[in-house]
Amino acid sequence: MNEFLKKRRIQNGMSQEYLAKQIGVSRPTYVQIENGKRKMLVEEAQKLAEHFGLSLDDFLAGRENAIPRVELEKSKIEAKPKQKRAETRISIPQEKSSKFKEVLLYILERIGARPNIGEAVVCKLLYFIDFDYYEKYEEQLVGTKYIKNHHGPTPLAFTAIVKQMEQDGDLVQAVKKYFQYEQKKYLPLRKADLSTLSAQEKELIDWEIERFKDFNARQMEEYSHKDIPWISSENMQAIDYEAVFYRTPEFSVRLYEN
Repeated sequence: MNEFLKKRRIQNGMSQEYLAKQIGVSRPTYVQIENGKRKMLVEEAQKLAEHFGLSLDDFLAGRENAIPRVELEKSKIEAKPKQKRAETRISIPQEKSSKFKEVLLYILERIGARPNIGEAVVCKLLYFIDFDYYEKYEEQLVGTKYIKNHHGPTPLAFTAIVKQMEQDGDLVQAVKKYFQYEQKKYLPLRKADLSTLSAQEKELIDWEIERFKDFNARQMEEYSHKDIPWISSENMQAIDYEAVFYRTPEFSVRLYEN
C-alpha cells in the first residue's frame, strides 16, 4: 500500500507537501503515512483515492484502473513491439496528433502565461473546444478521445503528445505555485501553425479561449462536471461525443429547431 501510494504520487508529479494539504495533514505526518509508520484514516484514504481517480477499494488494494496505452503513429509500416501482457491500445493518427499540437500551442500562445492557466485548465479547455465544435457542426475539430476521471475530462493522448513536443522543442514544462498549490504549466517555444485550422475552427477556438481565460482549475472542474457527456460516462472510460446532443441549455452551443 505504501509503495503504491508513493508510486502514484511520483507518476502524477506531486510533492509530499501537496498531497499532505489535500488530506489535511502536515508534511511530516504524510511522510509517516507513506513510509508505513502511521495508519491512514478512512477519510484520508477516501480523499487520496478520489485525488488519483480511483475507487476506495482499488486504492486500498493497490489496484490501478486499466487506462489504454496511447501510441502516436509515425509510419504505417513501422513494426509494433510484442506485448508481454494483454493491453488495450489506442493509436493516434499522425494527422490528428499534429492538429492537436497546433491547437495546444495556439492556446498556450494566447493565455498560457496567465497565472490561472495550468495543465488542468488546458485539458478541460481542449475538451470544450472538441465537444462544442462537434455539437455545433457535427464534425470533429481534433476529435481526440477523452476519458472521465475524478477531476474532469482528460485528453487520453495529452501526456504522450506533450512528451513528444518537449522532445521536439515545441514547448517546455514548468511547475509553479498557484496560491498554496503546485501548478504544472506549459510554455510554447514556437508559434502555432494556423494553416492547419479552418476559419470556422479558429473562430470557435478563440471564442472558447475568451470565455474560459479567467477560470482556474477548480472552476473548470466544477463546470465540466455538470456537462452531460461527463455525467453520462463511466469513471476512467471514454466520453461519448454523441452525448453533446443531450446537453442542458446551460451547455448547449447549438440553436435547435423547436
